[in-house]
Amino acid sequence: MAGALDGIKVLDLTRVLAGPLCTMILGDLGAEVVKVEAPGGSDDTRNWGPPFQNGVSAYYLCANRNKKSITIDLKSDKGQQLIKELVLKSDVVIHNFKTGTMERLGLGYDVLSKLNPKLVFCSITGFGETGPYKNLAGYDYIIQAMCGLMSITGSNESGPQKVGIAITDILTGLYACIGIQAALLERQKSGTGQKLDMALFDAGISSLVNIASNFLMTRKLPSLLGNLHANIVPYQTFETKNGKMVIAVGNDRQFEKLCQILSLGELYSDPKFNTNANRVENQKELIPILQNRLSDYATEYWLERCKEHGIPCGPINNLKMVFEDPQALAREMLIHVDHPAAGTVNLVGSPLKLSKTPVQVTQHPPLPGEHTREILISMGYSEREIQQMMDNNIV
Repeated sequence: MAGALDGIKVLDLTRVLAGPLCTMILGDLGAEVVKVEAPGGSDDTRNWGPPFQNGVSAYYLCANRNKKSITIDLKSDKGQQLIKELVLKSDVVIHNFKTGTMERLGLGYDVLSKLNPKLVFCSITGFGETGPYKNLAGYDYIIQAMCGLMSITGSNESGPQKVGIAITDILTGLYACIGIQAALLERQKSGTGQKLDMALFDAGISSLVNIASNFLMTRKLPSLLGNLHANIVPYQTFETKNGKMVIAVGNDRQFEKLCQILSLGELYSDPKFNTNANRVENQKELIPILQNRLSDYATEYWLERCKEHGIPCGPINNLKMVFEDPQALAREMLIHVDHPAAGTVNLVGSPLKLSKTPVQVTQHPPLPGEHTREILISMGYSEREIQQMMDNNIV
């Protein structure tokens, strides 16, 4: 079955996470993705671990399915020629080299777009290709610190904390995927492609959403929020008799029901707590009252009571619990893929559920250069020419 992006050809010059995640999503949606690495493999995540399964890194597996792999020495004249030949047949080129690297290689947008005016060219860097930081290396941890995320993550006890995953990499990959598809749609009208300049720093700032809006309205610096919400109360983690749970009261009606199941009806009639705005103002007084009552019974009891009354709540699952959860299994968020080196690998499924063109995994995360011969033959090269390039370490 053809995917939604069937017929779109993507040349992937990225490594690590933001770029590979973007191209994996495009591949999940049916695009033909060719992943380019240096001979021997140059995606750092191939060596990031443990864990490894038969020598294959779990980190690499997470963002590289539905791609074919070719290895090319981009520093060689012949390697650059091969890239240009691939560009002629590509709709999208995406890279995450440092600012200026593609231009130094003679593979910048100005050059490639002349070869293929329909090309959508996406650059992913830490800080973008303009501004005083454009030449700085951009690692997710550094970006989380500089974009403001760490200033609101963590508690007064812990101090500033990063998010548990490389969130700015992930967001940039998602934004790049959106931008690429938008550029492909625009190309249908104009007939020409364009360049996308994507930055982890920009994506990190955009992720601040309501927190940034609060600051821009008031100029009041937010505090470390921990498990609290800046604009809604109660919306946080609570201790129960045997553990912890999250209760997320989104409106006054839900708060009234929460007060009822806690046998604290007087709280809802109290003008200090009867509206969300008042609860935000008086949360230091309110939360200990709620916490004291929630400590009387186990998590399971309160989860059941909250669900009965339509109060948003949830347990704090570990990953074993997540991947055994019947909802996760029903949504096919755990999939199994055969790999030539690792054997059968367990991967996270795609959250994209399309009724007409469902996501399919048709290609395991490739070994470095696994499809080099296949791709070069499709470009018209003979076995003798391919072997000569391999002998010279060009591919």
